[in-house]
Amino acid sequence: MSWRIGVDIGGTFIDFCALETGTNRFETIKVLTTPDEPGKELLDGLGLLHERHGVAPEEVASFVHGTTVGINTIIQRKGSRLALITTAGFEDVIELARLRMPEMYSLFCARPEQLIPRDRIYGVRQRQLSSGEIAEPLDIEGLAAIVEAIRGKGVDGVIVSFLHAYRNGTHEAQARALIAEMAPELFVFTTSEVWPVIREYERTTTAILNGYVHPRVAGYLTALEGALASRGVPAGPMLTKSNGGVMNAQTGKRACVNMLLSGTASGVIGAAWLAEQAGVGNILTLDIGGTSADLALIIDGQPQFGTGEVVGDFPLFLPSVSVTSIGSGGGSIAWADAFGVLKVGPESAGSTPGPACYGRGGTRATVTDAMAASGFLGHTPLAYNQIGMDRARADAVIGELAARLDLAPQATAEAIIAVAVSEMFVEVNKLVARYGVDLRDFTLMPFGGAGPMLGCFLARELGIPRVLVPHRPGVVSALGGLIANVKGDFIQTVFAAAVPESLPVLRNALARLKTDGLAWIRDDQRFAGPVVETLTADMRYHGQSFEIEVPLSEGWLVDGDLSTITEAFHRQHLAIYDFNDVAAEVQIVNLRLVVSGATPRPDLAPAAEAVTATATPERMIEVWLDGAKREVALYHRDALRNGHRFEGPAVVAQQDTTVCIPEGFGAEVDAWLNLHLILRSEA
Repeated sequence: MSWRIGVDIGGTFIDFCALETGTNRFETIKVLTTPDEPGKELLDGLGLLHERHGVAPEEVASFVHGTTVGINTIIQRKGSRLALITTAGFEDVIELARLRMPEMYSLFCARPEQLIPRDRIYGVRQRQLSSGEIAEPLDIEGLAAIVEAIRGKGVDGVIVSFLHAYRNGTHEAQARALIAEMAPELFVFTTSEVWPVIREYERTTTAILNGYVHPRVAGYLTALEGALASRGVPAGPMLTKSNGGVMNAQTGKRACVNMLLSGTASGVIGAAWLAEQAGVGNILTLDIGGTSADLALIIDGQPQFGTGEVVGDFPLFLPSVSVTSIGSGGGSIAWADAFGVLKVGPESAGSTPGPACYGRGGTRATVTDAMAASGFLGHTPLAYNQIGMDRARADAVIGELAARLDLAPQATAEAIIAVAVSEMFVEVNKLVARYGVDLRDFTLMPFGGAGPMLGCFLARELGIPRVLVPHRPGVVSALGGLIANVKGDFIQTVFAAAVPESLPVLRNALARLKTDGLAWIRDDQRFAGPVVETLTADMRYHGQSFEIEVPLSEGWLVDGDLSTITEAFHRQHLAIYDFNDVAAEVQIVNLRLVVSGATPRPDLAPAAEAVTATATPERMIEVWLDGAKREVALYHRDALRNGHRFEGPAVVAQQDTTVCIPEGFGAEVDAWLNLHLILRSEA
């Protein structure tokens, strides 16, 4: 027997999910994070797994780790201080962006402050053409003067982004070498190494995000490796990626941007697997931790993938599970602005000091404090007995905020919850509009430590009739890491017409992608099993500004079957836009290759024969719900069996979270011990 461990770290807790191979026994725990002592929470968790469940460190054969360190760094804007060097004349590339406002119909909308201010952006003379040909050499003397100026700015690192570097990265490589020689104290990233794709804004902002989180991510991963080694774990750590796959930690230290949506993506992968078990095909996932709320769609059992996902205020142009993240979590701080308007987030109390009700020194009201003051929390120990619940502290901080708002404390607590839910409501509507789906055909799956607390409230506002709460919702992201495949994305910009004359360019690009992909998965990731390659192309009609992704067969390029390739594009264009033009010229802008190696999935047995009884509550508790005090039933999740039923309003307490069920929901437990909540009118 050996153990496979999945770990997900958030802003407040680090979650552990351990699977014993052979027996398929699952064990889970949560531990408070220790931001001042990176790695300590990992040692604490491994110690608890050993002490409580017999998971010996030397028996750990696989260790997969997901983290929100990167995304939390961006949301809270606590990343590195950067400078940008670009082609002279293109110094405003990130400020101009795509000249779009985030909310084009809002009079109060403002574009976000950039991660690199204009006074730390420099242009150097050099020029490469779109063909990759060098038209003007790199101005070495000018670059040296820029490096000296940068050193006086007190920056941590430099991003180099030259025009058309996706075709030819020679000048970026020269600039990186010069900076390393003149300023070895600075780290350097170039756009051609991070993501060599056409369009300077997309390349630049992706490289900036990589550099912005690099010190914190690399420092955390170094501490992670040290902690595992000190504990005697033989398995090298693997990391979950934004694309729903995994990679090793050494790769992650440089390719930080690939794991920005690490924990959120693995949560969607875990949710898709759990939904498949439960027989539910269409899912809206709601992953709420201490710092953020992450939303994604699973359609017909498949997570949705794409580029341009929003991370904080910025788009991420790497392939990723389509997740939208906002700074509204259980630890998000509630505050009143200068006009006396209640706001929630994006600042979070984290684990240190954490929400006031944790009794760890928190002095500001959070969403968790609002839930505690409303009576939903504090009836059982939380987080596998890691923390207690100080209701008096929650009441005190809510009371202080209530005085500033001139509201009653209970009304203030309910308002905090309502504001947090409304922020999620707005983001869900954006997500739904993007995919053109009807939420009445979907089931909401809340997970994470705070997801089940707020899930039913959001479902009620959205008109979603069904909510599915997994058996262990607090550790779904850690579970996702256990079942994620080794997976890498590779891209080659070809910008070629779909004509026979382009076939040599297309075939050469495909050969390079296959070489790079196989080297990555075999040499870098040390994966020895069968490899699956998935080929797609970014295609468009001549004259269009943007592309759509079209699945291709490798044989079509090898055999020169361009007619089949163009027909596939026409079909895809028709499916997306209800329009195509079979007589128009078709262009292939990028070729993409995904290489993956499968990870074995656990084979879990369903629960015993169903009971046919109404669940018996542990006791009645008093909560403030929908503007009034109410007595509601309190259930313990461990006491609920396959087939148990009950009606809301109710609270279901368990070790990793608390499920809050308003009036109007009926509950039923299935064979996998998932909790299905259905609006009574829809039952």
